[in-house]
Amino acid sequence: MSLAIASNTALAPANPWSLVPPLGNLDAYISAANRLPMLTLEEEQRFARQYRDDNDLEAAGKLVLSHLRLVVSVSRQYLGYGLPHGDLIQEGNVGLMKAVKRFDPDQGVRLVSYALHWIKAEIHEYILKNWRMVKVATTKAQRKLFFNLRSMKQRFKSNDAAADMATHRDTLSPAQVRAMADELNVSAEDVLEMETRLSGGDVLLDPMASDDGEEVYGPISYLTDSNHEPLAVIEAHRRDLLASDGIASALEVLDPRSRRIVEERWLKVNDDNSGGMTLHELAAEYGVSAERIRQIEVVAMKKMKTALVDYA
Repeated sequence: MSLAIASNTALAPANPWSLVPPLGNLDAYISAANRLPMLTLEEEQRFARQYRDDNDLEAAGKLVLSHLRLVVSVSRQYLGYGLPHGDLIQEGNVGLMKAVKRFDPDQGVRLVSYALHWIKAEIHEYILKNWRMVKVATTKAQRKLFFNLRSMKQRFKSNDAAADMATHRDTLSPAQVRAMADELNVSAEDVLEMETRLSGGDVLLDPMASDDGEEVYGPISYLTDSNHEPLAVIEAHRRDLLASDGIASALEVLDPRSRRIVEERWLKVNDDNSGGMTLHELAAEYGVSAERIRQIEVVAMKKMKTALVDYA
């Protein structure tokens, strides 16, 4: 049952199965859901068989509508995770519809008992995916701890009245860790790891403006990896080709003297990381002025630039 649709509807007195607009907010939706009539065992069995045997969607809708209040009740148990109540209800409704689709009236159980598992399962999945950007629970043991650690910590503290310090601290004592591990059938290491994960504070990834109006860098600013951005990869590959095969191809268009001048001036690196010959050294070798060597170098570089453009 879509929350977006149902939240704008209310029961019409003449027909308890019809919902009429408008109400327009979450409180109105909850109020409408709580006013929907409950089904008797005979009605539930009849509607379930009509849907199972005849694919009667109207009968399925009646089963869903009569259990919306169950979803509202279950969703309230998960408000402590800081997620919108409306979203929790929406996910619970998805679980309810899955339960109705799979419900077998001949198994001898009421739909409310069968649907409870599916409603909680969908809400759990939603919380695990959205409570933190980094998933905090992936294994079965971690899921047990994620949904039970807080309540069990409160229970242990309230029962440990004799240990005054334990009632005021947030960390678990070794005895409490062992007791929790035994009760949930998980390892003590799993308990300690989940407590560490849940006690960690959230960090806002996006940058925010400081009090003086200046933007402050957030973690996203330095976590972003631009090295593997497609355009950057293509550009780097192109640059590498030009620096190797492209330069070699451009040197081929020069006469021997011009090529040697360019290689000595720009491409040669000695063992001591110094460059090649200077203008005056080349001028002395060829018996011309340093200015003439510079002019030859300029003409050679223009030819190479044209060749590199053609190569690219």
